[in-house]
Amino acid sequence: MSSTAFFLVVLAGLIHALWNIAAKKAGGDIRFAGFSSLIMTVVWAPVGLYVGWDVVPQWGWLEWAFISASGVLHVLYFITLLRGYRNADLTVVYPLARGSGPLLSSAVAILFLGEHLSLLGGFGIVAVVGGVFLIAGGRQLLASLCQREEKTQQQLRVRKGIFYGLFTGLFIAAYTVLDAYAVKVLLLSPILIDYFGNFPRLLVLLPALLRDREATRTAWRKEWKYAMIVACVSPISYVLVLYAIQTAPLSHVAPAREVSMLFAALIGGHLLDEGDRMQRVLGALLIAAGVIALGTS
Repeated sequence: MSSTAFFLVVLAGLIHALWNIAAKKAGGDIRFAGFSSLIMTVVWAPVGLYVGWDVVPQWGWLEWAFISASGVLHVLYFITLLRGYRNADLTVVYPLARGSGPLLSSAVAILFLGEHLSLLGGFGIVAVVGGVFLIAGGRQLLASLCQREEKTQQQLRVRKGIFYGLFTGLFIAAYTVLDAYAVKVLLLSPILIDYFGNFPRLLVLLPALLRDREATRTAWRKEWKYAMIVACVSPISYVLVLYAIQTAPLSHVAPAREVSMLFAALIGGHLLDEGDRMQRVLGALLIAAGVIALGTS
């Protein structure tokens, strides 16, 4: 991976961790996803129109099909992630989602897209997996899975975190592979993929905003500040990743995105007070070592 691609991935990881913490603190549901997408469409309109003015009119059905599929997968990912944040700890849901998704997409890239992984790159992926395991709870996570006696509230919360984290990871893998193909093969602009994906997202989310308008107004008064943060910064993190994918193998970039968990463990563990901070910091350092290995392989 080039130094430029590596820098883009690390910067994207920091931004990604920050907006996920904002989404967790919002505690919103599908309406929050709708608020974020609506604000995103307005705030980033000048950039989308500037970049796409001469390009978008030339798109055919194939380009629009990829944009639409990407938008739908992103909204399903975000809704599942928000539901996980409402029912479990960020430090369980976030690492499992961010760990399983990119690792699945890396496997697809190696098996079906003809990419190759060096020994150092393989070590990097193993280190990332180990770090994900520690941040998500380590032995306590396994104990919760194997527990057959009466379940405590915390055990149920951990199990929900595991379910939503892995389910979110499936959507991450799906949109990552789809968007990687779009920027590498179809040569679509990362900015246009992210921005115009807002329109199919809004089509999916608008019914939820209009169904109960009083509940929507109440949620807006409570969540608009967090939605503004997500809308303003989350596109930056993903566009940076797509630019990195244009110049580096997906099987390297996808696991390297886990550097975001280093920031989430350090920032989120402190702000959200979710416990086991030292174990999660150790896991984050292991992930950082794996990301460096991937970046230099």
